[in-house]
This record gives sequence, structure tokens and C-alpha cells, in this order.
Amino acid sequence: MSQQPNADVVRKCLESYIAQDRAAAEKLIAESFVFTSPQDDRIDRAAFFERCFPTADRLRWQEIRTVVPAGGDGVFIMYEYELKTGERHRNVELSTVRDGQLVETQVFFGGRLPKS
Repeated sequence: MSQQPNADVVRKCLESYIAQDRAAAEKLIAESFVFTSPQDDRIDRAAFFERCFPTADRLRWQEIRTVVPAGGDGVFIMYEYELKTGERHRNVELSTVRDGQLVETQVFFGGRLPKS
């Protein structure tokens, strides 16, 4: 795999989720991947692909707002989305990228946003 900036890896991984392109996501997520969110406590790659990856169908839209390096191998990404129910939210994730692949992601859920 060609080396790309860590922020690009994180952006492409979230884009693969939105597109439900599992093959692309599998190339970007390391075998040792660990995922943490308020609903998932340090689950492994297999559990992530089973529980979390298939959930994009609940979204009406999702848009990346910013992606910034967080020092070392870390990258922060902030995105907004609207559920099919009409609820809008904003989340932030801190991902660690090594050798062109995500090795860890921590999701911080934001509150509801006002409807536009």
C-alpha cells in the first residue's frame, strides 16, 4: 500500500463507511484495529465490521466538516449527519494511523443539532 498522509487515510475510511464500500475499508483498517465509542468498549476489527460498519443505512446524509492532525499518528475528524428520523448530530473521532492503516478509533458523540 502506498503511503498517504494520516488525515487522508481517516477521511477515506469515513468515506468508505458512508459509501458502504467494505473492500475499501478493509484495506484501510489494520488487523489489530480497536474501536471505542460510548456504545462500544474497545471492540476488535471483526466486531466493528459486524456491528458498526453496516449502520450507514440509518443516515439521510453525512458530511465531513474538518480533518486535522492531532500530533504523532493521531487525526481528529469532525462530521455532521442527519438520521432518517430527521435528528441531526455532530461527532468527533480521534484515530491513530500507522503504516497507512487505522489502528485505533475513539468516537466522541455530540449532542443533537438544531434542524436547519
